[in-house]
Amino acid sequence: MKTGKLDVLFGERLVGSLVETKDKRVAFEYSDTWLSDGFSISPRSLPLEKKVFVPKNYTFGGLFGVFSDSLPDAWGRLLLDRMLKNNNINPDDIGELERLAIIGDNGMGALCYRPSIKLKNEIREEYNLSLDTISDSCKDILKSKESDNLDYLYKYGGSSGGAGPKVSINYEGEEWLVKFPSHIDDEDIGFMEYEYNECAEKCGIRVAKHRLFDSLKCKGYFGSRRFDRLNTSNGLKRFHMLTASAVLEADFRAPCMDYNDLIKLTRILSIDDKKELENIFRLMCFNVFSHNRDDHAKNFTYIYNEEKDMWLLSPAYDLTYSSTYFGEHTTSVNGNGNNPSIEDMLKVADRNGISKTKAGDIIEKVSHNVKKMLCKYI
Repeated sequence: MKTGKLDVLFGERLVGSLVETKDKRVAFEYSDTWLSDGFSISPRSLPLEKKVFVPKNYTFGGLFGVFSDSLPDAWGRLLLDRMLKNNNINPDDIGELERLAIIGDNGMGALCYRPSIKLKNEIREEYNLSLDTISDSCKDILKSKESDNLDYLYKYGGSSGGAGPKVSINYEGEEWLVKFPSHIDDEDIGFMEYEYNECAEKCGIRVAKHRLFDSLKCKGYFGSRRFDRLNTSNGLKRFHMLTASAVLEADFRAPCMDYNDLIKLTRILSIDDKKELENIFRLMCFNVFSHNRDDHAKNFTYIYNEEKDMWLLSPAYDLTYSSTYFGEHTTSVNGNGNNPSIEDMLKVADRNGISKTKAGDIIEKVSHNVKKMLCKYI
């Protein structure tokens, strides 16, 4: 199943090529056509230049972060490994370049990879599974049990980001992600995430269109419309995205950022758009007050606006009560990850050109709404 070279595409346009080096890193080079009329797909690591770029480390298995963003995270990787085994392929024998080829057109964001590798996937046309059935199948997979619905889960969830089980569905003509509890989660974790998103929206934070999908077993499954896809009269439009982890080539599994860094990054990418700086500050305040401590570098995403040649924050996501194994925010607040104070927040605002009056108004509004709407969780 080895592949020597992959082409990277944005729609039908050739962005460039990926080739594995002798030391198992994956080099990238832009195509001449993309150099003439394209944009930097990762402004910090891959400026629009005629050269061969080679990653400096193995943070993402030898890939640049922008390409690693196309690959599934824990849940999708688990499904892919199960499918590889079902195809009599040892997952340990498959490198990151081959995994990109398997993802092909199905990764998050806009980048696609050719030639693609197709796994034998015996998806049945008569599949018409209820969300409760899908939820049970997810738990079986997580418990290392066999599932008759593995093919279905892989087709609709095998390219997804995030650690928790989820599938992508078409709902009312739009692409949505629906999440399910893991085997260690409370059954009503979806309802909690729904209430967190409702509160965040009330606080003035941009969130994706969201809803609860019905269940006979719990209060509902949380779903949100995908912000990397848009159905238009001209067909499906896909948006190029970068997580903060990818931009900085930083390992999201470890504490590697402070909100000062994140706001500085936002300033650079959004060309000092004041609203974007306030948006990330507002999200920081929400995460602190709502006890969302799993605020790692892959939970912040920027979407490229080709017309304006700038990057804007995506809608906020993965908003829920969460702690980390070390009990602190993964992204610290002015150096404080344990129990950030209002003084810490104000210092972040001051260092990043947000007036004390504006910061105070944001803090007061977010604190008020979190206490009012999420008091039963925090």
